[in-house]
Amino acid sequence: MGVIKKKTATRGTEGGVKFVCDSCSADITSTVRIRCAHPVCHEYDLCVPCFANGEATHNHDPPTHPYSVIEQHSIPIYTEDWGADEELLLLEGAESYGLGSWADIADHIGGYRTKDEVRDHYISTYIESPNFALPQRASPDDRSLLDAISRDEFQARKKRRIEERKEAAKTAPPATPKQKPTASVPACHEVQGYMPGRMEFETEFANEAEEAVQHMQFDPGDGVNSRTGEVEPEMELKMTVMDIYNARLTARAERKKVIFEHLLLEYRKNAALDKKRTKEERDLLNKAKPFARMMNHHDFEELCQGVIYEHNLRQAIAQLQDWRQMRLGDLKSGEKYESEKQQRVQKAQPVGQLDRLASSRMNKPTPPVEAPSAAQALMAPELPIRLQANGVSPNASAFARNGHDNKALTNGHVNGTSTPQTGKSRYVVPPLPNVLPLKFENESATDLQLLTKEEQQLCSTLRIFPKPYLVMKEHLMKEAMKQGGALKKKAARDICKIDVNKCGRIFDFFVHAGWITNGSR
Repeated sequence: MGVIKKKTATRGTEGGVKFVCDSCSADITSTVRIRCAHPVCHEYDLCVPCFANGEATHNHDPPTHPYSVIEQHSIPIYTEDWGADEELLLLEGAESYGLGSWADIADHIGGYRTKDEVRDHYISTYIESPNFALPQRASPDDRSLLDAISRDEFQARKKRRIEERKEAAKTAPPATPKQKPTASVPACHEVQGYMPGRMEFETEFANEAEEAVQHMQFDPGDGVNSRTGEVEPEMELKMTVMDIYNARLTARAERKKVIFEHLLLEYRKNAALDKKRTKEERDLLNKAKPFARMMNHHDFEELCQGVIYEHNLRQAIAQLQDWRQMRLGDLKSGEKYESEKQQRVQKAQPVGQLDRLASSRMNKPTPPVEAPSAAQALMAPELPIRLQANGVSPNASAFARNGHDNKALTNGHVNGTSTPQTGKSRYVVPPLPNVLPLKFENESATDLQLLTKEEQQLCSTLRIFPKPYLVMKEHLMKEAMKQGGALKKKAARDICKIDVNKCGRIFDFFVHAGWITNGSR
């Protein structure tokens, strides 16, 4: 066989269909060739010298086999710059590769035809023809182009065009190799398992939902009893299964809508933004994510920005309160205080000469100072109550008296545990007559670790277990918050519903600690 379809790696080269002699393998694409017409020899071509010498290969028998002479159809028939052979290759390429694959069709034609040139020629000659779907000069009697342009002149033009484009291709910069288009498979996206071409995931929500209906059939007339006219139970069961399936598809579509609307598929961009946030801000945004299902993208972004802004405000307020307790009156002093405090934290612990564990402690980093998390500060219900008569917090007075840092953290919490503010004197619980103090043990007393030393002494003296005391404390603080921090002793007795003397001592302890004020005064 003498037909070779030469496919080159680079677009826009000579390419095209090549014919070679089956005897001497000479290129006979642009010359006259002899083709055997016998059914035994399929596409068997010979050059003129081999045919004249009677050369034969395979099953070809020159004396008995018929033949046909095929010459080059390089003459214009429809347009001045396209020959009949190129028109034939254009139609063959369109049939083989499909309309629209102009680059492949141009390679099939060869002669340095470009895909844009092939597309424009097909549209102008075949699509926009007044004799659609035939070309304008499709009539066999139309010989206007043959009379205007001779065969030799047309072939000379074609040869000159090929030589010019070949030289231009040699001097042109190397073209970027064509990359394989991204396939719609899970490995071609930054989010694993997502197929961008189909806008689906490899594992969908309720991925086994289709298994319940894959073998279900509905035939015309099924499901209704012909005698009674009622729906059969089997059909009702099928409809119930279909309702469940549709509900799962709706839930799947809603989850996809949230993913697409909030741009969750842009993983790299979202990860880069997440790295710029602090740990407290990331925790807050993670807690706010459930609200994205009921909000559009713009409103949810405003919500997240507002939450972060409130978090920063609370941190700034807590820092300013801390500076005020330290008697700092300007921002410059506050910055100096923060830098010195950071230096004290980073300062290494002194190591003793006779300490056998000194070498091991030198290699361990200094433990960080515990502080309330920003998320907990943001979720705190109220700021600390400061109801001292002179307007100065107990911490500030204690600092002025003792000369050391006795800082109260944000919202009066230390690591999330509510603690009483340190007063000027320690509260001593008056003992109850004929009542022995209760001795607590960690195994028998539930929630004992949640109480301060003063509260443990109070519960021991009044013989109240920690858990009931915490319940009474919670109700008393809530009622005091409703009354603006003030509470009467009679209201406290109505809330606690215990012995009058015990309730009075609990009330006095709360007043002394600064948690509430006596509303009777």
